[in-house]
Amino acid sequence: MVSVSIETAEETEERLRRVISQADLVVHDGVWCFQEFPADQPPALTGETLAVVRDQESWSRLVPLTQERDGVERFGIFSFHFAGHVDNSGFVGWLATHLKVELGTGVFVICGSNRARGGIYDYWGCPIDLLDEAIGVVRTLRGS
Repeated sequence: MVSVSIETAEETEERLRRVISQADLVVHDGVWCFQEFPADQPPALTGETLAVVRDQESWSRLVPLTQERDGVERFGIFSFHFAGHVDNSGFVGWLATHLKVELGTGVFVICGSNRARGGIYDYWGCPIDLLDEAIGVVRTLRGS
């Protein structure tokens, strides 16, 4: 369930630091990329596919990079699973802002839901060369 919090900036910071410290964090091995497919040719789902999204013109599948290809962006991936009872409203913007300020980079985020595991989860992608630094920022925010 989406929560709406009425709080000060300080209260939001404190709440989201608790949220990140309580979330299950996984740093996914390897280098990841998006593969694109025409809108009328949906990609096959495999066990390695983390996400599939589409717009009006194409499908985009997030998968491990198996061979170097010119022009393909290379990403590092980490993810969070949040407990169902935790108010994580504003988390994406909050963490994305911290990463932009600390590392100078943007990120992409793909969200999903798994009610059996408590609810919302996020996959976060950043340039592969900045993954270690991004995880350093996350660990600092987690207090670990």
